Amino acid sequence: MPPLTSACYFYNSTIMESKSALEALGALAQDSRLQVYRLLVQAGPEGLAASEIAERLGVPANTLSFHLKTLSHADLVLSRQEGRFIYYSANYEQMNALLRFLTENCCGGRSCMPAAVPRKRRV
Repeated sequence: MPPLTSACYFYNSTIMESKSALEALGALAQDSRLQVYRLLVQAGPEGLAASEIAERLGVPANTLSFHLKTLSHADLVLSRQEGRFIYYSANYEQMNALLRFLTENCCGGRSCMPAAVPRKRRV
C-alpha cells in the first residue's frame, strides 16, 4: 500500500466531496422532495413540524416520511423532537457546501455575466 501523502489525501477528499454532492443532487432530483426542501429553506432555522409540511404541500404523511428520510440521508435536512412533534429544518451548512462545490471553478475565474451584445438597428 503506498504511503498516504498530502496529494493523495486531498485527491481522496475531493472524491468524497463529489459523492456527497451527487447524493444531495440525487435527493433533490424529485419534485416532491424539492418542494419539501424549498419549503424548509424558506421556513428558516426553526423549521416546521412534519404535520405542517404535509398540510402545506398536500402530501400524505407516509409519503412525506419517505421523502424526509431521503433528504436526511443526503444530510440536507436536520430533525429534532419537541414533545410529540418532530421538526425538520434545512441543513444550511450542507446547502452552502453544495453551492460552493457547484460554483468552485465558476467560469474559470472570469465574470459569469454574459458580454453585452450590441443590438442591430432597424433601418
